[in-house]
Amino acid sequence: MKKKKKPESAFLKELRRDLQTLKSLPFKKKLVFFWDYYKWPAITAAFILITICTFAHMFYEGQKPCRLRVCVVLNTDDNCSPWFEPFVKELQADGKPGAVDINLDQPFDYDNKYYYVQEIEVMTTISSGRMDIAVCGPDMYSYVLALNACLPLDSSLSPELSSSLMESGKLVYDTAGLTIDEHGNTNPADGIDGYYAVDLSGTEFYDLYNKAKDGIEEPLYAVIISNTEHLEDCEALLKALTTPASS
Repeated sequence: MKKKKKPESAFLKELRRDLQTLKSLPFKKKLVFFWDYYKWPAITAAFILITICTFAHMFYEGQKPCRLRVCVVLNTDDNCSPWFEPFVKELQADGKPGAVDINLDQPFDYDNKYYYVQEIEVMTTISSGRMDIAVCGPDMYSYVLALNACLPLDSSLSPELSSSLMESGKLVYDTAGLTIDEHGNTNPADGIDGYYAVDLSGTEFYDLYNKAKDGIEEPLYAVIISNTEHLEDCEALLKALTTPASS
């Protein structure tokens, strides 16, 4: 006994009809027809594909051997890579494997209308272990602080470096983990106090690359991310970054 054929769904019927129509049209009209009827499915598919490729690339990059990943967010478009070149050369002179990745392309500015995209990018980078230390202004520092992603420096750095930074007044005392409620308020009791950043004012790096914005000189910080696995190399960068400006 022959099995009855399942009736073709309305979707397949419509798709078959559209394919026949598409075949009968000249090339230019094919594009117009496709865009008119399938632009939203095409846009959705492209978005999903781009998202998958982006996360696949991030995962791949995260698996590469790397001994230090630095994110630098300046308030200008200055290229600070020449400053890092001698540091990287000196760091790698010990012969240990792994590259040093200096990311100068991550924007972070709360005056930008797309700041929420920048927040997602930073959060994703941190959670995937692709940031060991950040050099940034107050906007990004406050965001990383709110995420409770800053390493407490007074208890995590070597005693020598911690004491040196404390004595010179470079360690910044702040409150991490504060969240904003539905009324836009924060409760200080929910936060965790500690020394989470190094103030880079008065350093060679600060004088070279931290420019006044709208006539106001903003602070510049160095922050070690709490999930770093390269604390020793982070300390080496902190020492280089806190080199006093030549008088």
